[in-house]
Amino acid sequence: MASLPPAVRPHLIECQDCGAIQRLPIMAPNARASCPVCDAHLRHTRTDPFGPPLALNIAALIMFGVGALFTLLSVSTAGQSHNAGLLTGPTQLQSFGMWELSMVVLITTFAAPLGRILCMIVVLAGLRLRHRPPGIRSAFAWVEHLRPWSMVEIFLLGLFVAYVRLSDIAHIDLGPAILALGTLTLTVLMSDILLDPHAVWEALDAQVPLHDIHSPPASLLGARLHLMGCDTCRLVSHGRDGALCPRCGFSLHHRKPHSLARTWALVIASVLLYIPANTYPVLTVIRYGAGEPSTILQGVRELMAAGEWPLALLVFFASVAVPVLKIASLILLLVTTMAGAAKHQHDRVVLYRVVDAVGRWSMIDIFMESILVALVQFGAVVTIVPGPGAIAFSAVVILTMFAARSFDPRLIWDHGAAHPASPDPAMA
Repeated sequence: MASLPPAVRPHLIECQDCGAIQRLPIMAPNARASCPVCDAHLRHTRTDPFGPPLALNIAALIMFGVGALFTLLSVSTAGQSHNAGLLTGPTQLQSFGMWELSMVVLITTFAAPLGRILCMIVVLAGLRLRHRPPGIRSAFAWVEHLRPWSMVEIFLLGLFVAYVRLSDIAHIDLGPAILALGTLTLTVLMSDILLDPHAVWEALDAQVPLHDIHSPPASLLGARLHLMGCDTCRLVSHGRDGALCPRCGFSLHHRKPHSLARTWALVIASVLLYIPANTYPVLTVIRYGAGEPSTILQGVRELMAAGEWPLALLVFFASVAVPVLKIASLILLLVTTMAGAAKHQHDRVVLYRVVDAVGRWSMIDIFMESILVALVQFGAVVTIVPGPGAIAFSAVVILTMFAARSFDPRLIWDHGAAHPASPDPAMA
């Protein structure tokens, strides 16, 4: 059975926010390391980084099963009733011909969360076996790649918004799946807190030693052009740009390829799509044959008219303010980086972290719509039909997420002042 050694051995690590390659000293369990250049989190060791996360992910899988199989909400009006589950929204959106929106909701609320949980269980359970299952390294690499696209917690907020908007239309009953998904969110969060990903990679390396990875001389510690840290597994190794990482198999790049050009393209596309996303209706409420199209801002006004000011502010912030601020922030980062600005580098990296973290929360409106469309299909009495604005808005959210992922914050430092010498990270 794998376990964390009493102290983690010294090793090299590259800060993914500023690009400084440093040597982490010996770290005891429950120690923290942060980058002295940009204050980025580097590592947090744990006394038992495998047991609690494994138990929590098994519990999360059970909760996911309950959340997927049982009812989320039930509504009834005029003698008719409908139930909605986790897959009802994507199915109903598909029936309206909005397969693009259906796929987005299906991936972010079902496929990505389930895939991430299963990968975690395979890896953490595999570490306890004498013979590790094949593909275990790739499975753990995909855990991090699926993280931003797993949006169960955002789906629950969208569900709450839908509940408030439905209260004026029909009688609503809550189902057991809501409690299950809420528990799932908490267990996954606790698992992420208690997990030490570096310890998992080190345990995988212990059984299958890596070859052709040598510790470079001290003279190369600051020579970022001669060493590359893997964006997936964080391994620092000698290698040429575009080579495969000897640990996880993903491509190695000194900097993200064509970072500025790709980010500009995605930002421009987001700006163009933001116009129809806010001018076309995201949904239409048809009561007794009369339609009432509703844009995102009109939905905010409806919540305000109902006296739901906190919820209206939440939707406005997530669906209106965040996309605008995210696009503006990315443009600011692109312009200052291309201009080679050497001031406020730390502040711009902090801005990038915020942009990368909050963008996914704009999906609240899309998840709310998937619930409303799934539940409110009562024929001539009242029916909710999805609108084209929803497709454009989901595209804005996804494109800005890709834009944030395409931007390489290390370029902020490359194009500005040189890195200070930083052989030892700050310990907390």
